[in-house]
Amino acid sequence: MKQTPFPRTQVGGISVSRFIIGSNWMAGYSHRSDAADQMIKEHHCAPQTMYPMFDTFMEHGIDTVMAPFGMLPHIYQAVMDTSERWGKEMILIDTPVINVDNTKEGRKEAEATIRECARRGAKICLIHHYSAEQLVDKNKRCMHRLDDYTKMIRDAGMEPGLSAHMPELVVYSDENGYDVETYIQIYNCMGFLMQVEIESVNAIIQNAKKPVMVIKAMAAGRTTPFVGLNFAWATIRDCDMITVGCFNEREAAEDIEISRAALERRGVNLAKRNSPAKNQTVLAAAGRNSSDSAKQE
Repeated sequence: MKQTPFPRTQVGGISVSRFIIGSNWMAGYSHRSDAADQMIKEHHCAPQTMYPMFDTFMEHGIDTVMAPFGMLPHIYQAVMDTSERWGKEMILIDTPVINVDNTKEGRKEAEATIRECARRGAKICLIHHYSAEQLVDKNKRCMHRLDDYTKMIRDAGMEPGLSAHMPELVVYSDENGYDVETYIQIYNCMGFLMQVEIESVNAIIQNAKKPVMVIKAMAAGRTTPFVGLNFAWATIRDCDMITVGCFNEREAAEDIEISRAALERRGVNLAKRNSPAKNQTVLAAAGRNSSDSAKQE
């Protein structure tokens, strides 16, 4: 049965899927352990290992992917191959680390890095938090020389944005009217890697002048997809997005179903988990899908 395309939103006039394909669990950035990092890298050692997962996303109209593509050529190749196989361009959100030294050489290097993003086909370019946070002046509530880099992004033909691990970046950007079309913001029910309280970050997202791309919704595996995704979808706006990292096509399918159910305000249709006590009443009930439950009421 043909799937209804996943809901979409707009970033600077570009239509993107609200579910964004993340790259950490293809690149080996687990935020858990070296062993987990190596497991990911060993599994996703070539573009072909990612094809089934990307196909699952494309089947649901999820065509937007975020990564620092210049650092991850095998993921970039997998995206290009998927676009060719499907005959449909995927939307690339690039998050480059750039040189923000206030020198002629630094600006030249930054411009070259940004132009490489455009050459790879990125439509949206968000300055990586490592670089962006070097420009922050908390005393003056501003980001020095940010306009230099957003202009480079505009001149290269992309929509500019900020990877704002520091939540203040969203506030300072909005206050100063910087040329930014979207933000990345860490946000999850565990408070994992968040620099202030969950409630404060929620208020920043709710009041942001531009759409926000939420990352680490499952706190890098510290909460289940059901809990993490339901919390995030329930507490962001209709214009906002969630970036979700998956290890394989089965995880992708589960996360898509959980997300669809959350947005459609219905029960989730997932297979029950394995257990040695398969006939426990609670486990058996958990295995019924939402349509079965509705028929019995």
